Amino acid sequence: MAKYNLLNKINSSKDVKKLSLQQQEILCWEIRQKLIHTVSKNGGHLASNLGVVELTVALHTVFDLPKDQIVWDVGHQCYTHKLLTARREQFSTLRQENGISGYPRQQESPCDSFIAGHASTSVSAAYGLAKAKSLTGDEHHVIAVVGDGACTGGMIYEAFNNAGRSDENLIVIINDNDMSISKSVGSLARYLAKKRASTGYIHLKDKVEETVKKVPVVGGSLRNIISDSKAMFRQAIYHSNFFEDFGFDYLGPVDGHSLKDLIPVLHRAKELKKPVVVHVYTVKGKGYIYAEQNPSKYHGIGAFDKKTGECLPSQDSFSSVFGETLTKLARKDKKICAITAAMQQGTGLVPFVKEFSGKGRFFDVGIAEEHAVTFASGLAANGILPVFAVYSTFLQRGYDQLIHDASIERQHIVLAVDRAGIVGDDGETHQGMFDAAFLSSIPNTTVYSPSNYGELRSCLSRAIYEDQGVCAVRYPRGSQGETGDPAEFDLDYIHRKDGGQTLLITYGREYDQAVQAQWILQQQGKKVDILKLIKISPLPAECIALAKKYRNIFFLEEGVKRGGIGEYFLSGLAQLHYRGNFEICGIEQPFIPPMTITAALKRCGLDAQSIADRILEL
Repeated sequence: MAKYNLLNKINSSKDVKKLSLQQQEILCWEIRQKLIHTVSKNGGHLASNLGVVELTVALHTVFDLPKDQIVWDVGHQCYTHKLLTARREQFSTLRQENGISGYPRQQESPCDSFIAGHASTSVSAAYGLAKAKSLTGDEHHVIAVVGDGACTGGMIYEAFNNAGRSDENLIVIINDNDMSISKSVGSLARYLAKKRASTGYIHLKDKVEETVKKVPVVGGSLRNIISDSKAMFRQAIYHSNFFEDFGFDYLGPVDGHSLKDLIPVLHRAKELKKPVVVHVYTVKGKGYIYAEQNPSKYHGIGAFDKKTGECLPSQDSFSSVFGETLTKLARKDKKICAITAAMQQGTGLVPFVKEFSGKGRFFDVGIAEEHAVTFASGLAANGILPVFAVYSTFLQRGYDQLIHDASIERQHIVLAVDRAGIVGDDGETHQGMFDAAFLSSIPNTTVYSPSNYGELRSCLSRAIYEDQGVCAVRYPRGSQGETGDPAEFDLDYIHRKDGGQTLLITYGREYDQAVQAQWILQQQGKKVDILKLIKISPLPAECIALAKKYRNIFFLEEGVKRGGIGEYFLSGLAQLHYRGNFEICGIEQPFIPPMTITAALKRCGLDAQSIADRILEL
């Protein structure tokens, strides 16, 4: 176990500032050991956090938190920041129930200025924070730390367009960990950036500008000529006028692992007192050889052996079964294409990528879900069969495009909605609670919710070949449950009878809990029947007619209660003048913090025992 002699003394930015440069470098080493040790036990985002250790220490050296504020984009690279802001003792609880979140969380610390879980939002939030400061006479700075991946999202450019025209104390740090620049140009650019960021260069630049301004008559013109020449030079060497066209000053690129380079540049950005972009380049996974060699694997990872880098043996999952099934279908049909938003590994598309990316049938559009939906609609309009694999929480960003670009003219696109329902340790920002509700509200949309792998395979094939318009197949994180049904697929529902007057209706993963609850109730001499919905929108009319025959109905839903499928089903029963008892057991507080899926189901009253107890009470 490593000794954290310096880290154990750090509780705020003030403590970081007291350290010498050499001590700060030792601190960075200690932080990396802490990150590797904790994530190897708890799982989490390792590679991205290892890549921003020096950057975070430099930020805490230059700025005064929480008066100065940092906004992290996406947010999962804030582990070092948490270690430096009085959460060191709780860090072992990272991503655990009642522990600290893997993302910024205002209720945890005043140093977490804004929530972040979805990419490309930081500059908008930071600009709002900075504007609020100026309106209240606060001259402190706001810093947005943006990964180059987040720069693939369109929202960030809307923010650049607005913020650059302001005079706010706003600094945007572009954390570039995948620079596509040739070696020779890269060496020159880094050399010039180092000179440009040096104290001597900065002072000389300031003196020249002040001197030129004082030259009578021609001072202004001369300064404009020099400025124009500099812009041309930067365009040729740095390719940086992109940000300057938005109104930002540009500093960089800078070695993001060199404190002696980072700190002067951040001081310079602070002195400018206007919108500034600081471009730093880093190595994702820095300091842990396995993460450096395979940063994608260690981006979001479960528990692993830190000595060997080996992960626990992987199991089949809904994601992997989806990827395998789509690949098999695509071998037989050249019209099938796959789309993802920077999540090819997380959504199980690796087999598809290996087989079809060279054939132009795979598209990674970056973190741009809105674009992905409309792009898929364009493909469909010209006869292609696009399948967009996306996490439920990220599909929320494409709601308008689903309505406007896909639904109105019934473009046939297929949504493979991964991580539907409770996701566990990623917490509030990643729970997939809303997709069933919002998808069922969109006209010309069919939604399937399989409970096992066999149904997933069947539903995917049906969505591609049998239905029209938007078709969504939603499925949970992880593996299928132990409850099996006869291998009869291509069904819209399954009615499991036990001779009772009480009916449990459910769909997806929650079906396993319903079957277990049925068994518990059987032990108490109580009989209940189960209706499993496979197609949840539009609801099969025969299901509603079947349910009307029961005296008591409990609708079990691993999704939002308000506006969910339970209310949709109740509306159908009301049209048939149902007079029995109907209760929706859904999720009323959908912002569930980090905890296991089992614990979350119990918290929401959706585990088997809670369901059985509720029925027995009534």
